[in-house]
Amino acid sequence: MPTCYYEVLSVSKSADGATIKKAYRKLAMKYHPDRNPDDKEAESMFKECAEAYEVLSDEQKRQIYDTYGHEGLKNSGYQGPGNFEDMFSGLGDLFGDLFGGGRSRQRRGGPQPGNDLRYDIEIDFMEAVHGVSKEVEISRRDTCWTCEGSGCRPGHKRETCPSCHGRGQVIRSQGFFQVSSTCPQCHGEGEIVTDPCNDCNGAGLVEKKKKVSLKIPAGVDTGAQMRLRGEGEGGRRGGQSGDLYVVIHVQEHEFFKREGQTIYCEFPLSMVQAALGCKTDVPTIHGKKKLSIPAGSQSGARFTLKKEGIPSLRGGARGDMVVQLQVKTPTNLCAEQKKVLENFDELCQKHGQNEEREGFFTKLFHEVMGKKE
Repeated sequence: MPTCYYEVLSVSKSADGATIKKAYRKLAMKYHPDRNPDDKEAESMFKECAEAYEVLSDEQKRQIYDTYGHEGLKNSGYQGPGNFEDMFSGLGDLFGDLFGGGRSRQRRGGPQPGNDLRYDIEIDFMEAVHGVSKEVEISRRDTCWTCEGSGCRPGHKRETCPSCHGRGQVIRSQGFFQVSSTCPQCHGEGEIVTDPCNDCNGAGLVEKKKKVSLKIPAGVDTGAQMRLRGEGEGGRRGGQSGDLYVVIHVQEHEFFKREGQTIYCEFPLSMVQAALGCKTDVPTIHGKKKLSIPAGSQSGARFTLKKEGIPSLRGGARGDMVVQLQVKTPTNLCAEQKKVLENFDELCQKHGQNEEREGFFTKLFHEVMGKKE
């Protein structure tokens, strides 16, 4: 059974990024292969710590792991940090200044994958409910076709850095100690471009605009993310392109409100309709539906329309819709309407239908007067 990543790094599940980084740095120094040559147990622990840190230091991977565990990461496409070269490439210079060995030269001189990109898109409420296809234009740095990401002019190659002699690190003495740091000339790559490509000026990447098709599924909500593999920044020296993460923002609706898969709305009703009861058309996100309002319904009463809510992203049943009545009191009455209401009030008194109201005020009066005494 896979080991818990939090246990591997000896941190709590509520630990912040700085705490996780500090814990990993300590363990990485302890089990680093350069400090434990030919030690298979240390090598295994180093790999385990590297995998735990890669997941817990990434906000998206950590969220998937906290929610669905190792199986969720596997289903999302995560396959672990890979071999030693992949681990060093992915973890960057977290502790590179502590070790100046040959691994950095192999890692930095080889293929470099492109960075992941983020694109925020806003869609309206109904598009989120029913799903929508959109085409968006993104700006990204793509692999230069002229030099194929090498940064060199065609026919030329990168040369070993004369400052660090290909190590990617330079060593300087401080008293009795030797301190290793990233080479300022090659920026830790161990190689330099002496004849840069004319199209990318040696960067290996060029700015480009690209149209990307998005198929947004029905039922998405604000904060949902879509991952498009290979649509991020281009790789260098044969490295794979990064991924594009599309973050969705849903506009609010003037009538419908959403909580999970449930839709809520306030439905206006006249005083007469509420008193006599009626059958009326209620708008839903899927069209008009008949709703039977029983006689004597009060403002605030709620009625549920089954399966008239948001569809599930996982293909399950739709949620419900909750309709809350909002009984409207008539205003700007004409003389005839006032007379009818006055006659209605007299009839209520005649049949004792105002006793409840009068009893309430009588009780309240006695409570107030009693407190004054």
